[in-house]
Amino acid sequence: EVQLVESGGGVVQAGGSLRLSCTASGFPFEDYAIAWFRQVPGKEREGISCISITDGTTYDVDSMKGRFTISSDNARNTVYLQMNNLEPEDTAVYYCAATLWATHTYLLKPKGYGYWGQGTQVTVSS
Repeated sequence: EVQLVESGGGVVQAGGSLRLSCTASGFPFEDYAIAWFRQVPGKEREGISCISITDGTTYDVDSMKGRFTISSDNARNTVYLQMNNLEPEDTAVYYCAATLWATHTYLLKPKGYGYWGQGTQVTVSS
């Protein structure tokens, strides 16, 4: 069974940091790309960053580049999202998702992913 589990969310003050984790199981980790998305109620799910476990390349959206950094620990089948200088506008449910690297389509759009975690809430207070 393919499973992605996010953790690390919580409440943090503006300017603070969090590191989210996405732990994968049930599939060959190195054959996939893993991405982070977030969603605010009433808005579309938004891509943040993607990492190809196959070759280590990363893809980011400009709006969060520099504050959010994706990385992986392949021995632990885990992808991280380090979030620094958090702003209230970063409040959202954060999801990780997986797609087969060899046949990937849209790396920063939800329609490019077939496997999703349950999400973890991040709340940034001012």
